[in-house]
Amino acid sequence: MIGYVTLGSNDLAAAARFYDALLGELGATRLMETERYIFWGVSMQQPSLCVIKPFDGAPASVGNGSMVALVTDGRDKVDRLHAKALALGGSDEGAPGDRGGGFYAGYFRDPEGHKLNVFCTG
Repeated sequence: MIGYVTLGSNDLAAAARFYDALLGELGATRLMETERYIFWGVSMQQPSLCVIKPFDGAPASVGNGSMVALVTDGRDKVDRLHAKALALGGSDEGAPGDRGGGFYAGYFRDPEGHKLNVFCTG
């Protein structure tokens, strides 16, 4: 159902370094790119993530209550990706752990303040 998610950026080059390294761990690569945006994913037929300079020219800002959730297939990958996000300059928003019902997740913010998590189930 979801085609892609966009996150605003005021520093596209810095965002590119963060997401190239982080999303590369999930097998994602750059699928499309211009001077205004970069799309990452495994194919355009699967959900992707885009970092974009806002169309209206106003500074990008963080959406209060917005979050992007990245799915993976194991707790070890959740732990590894959470740690990688922090090593890349992200900030911790909740260490990896069981959140109940077999939902295991770690929460973080990218260097521009966008909230993400990485999770697995089971």
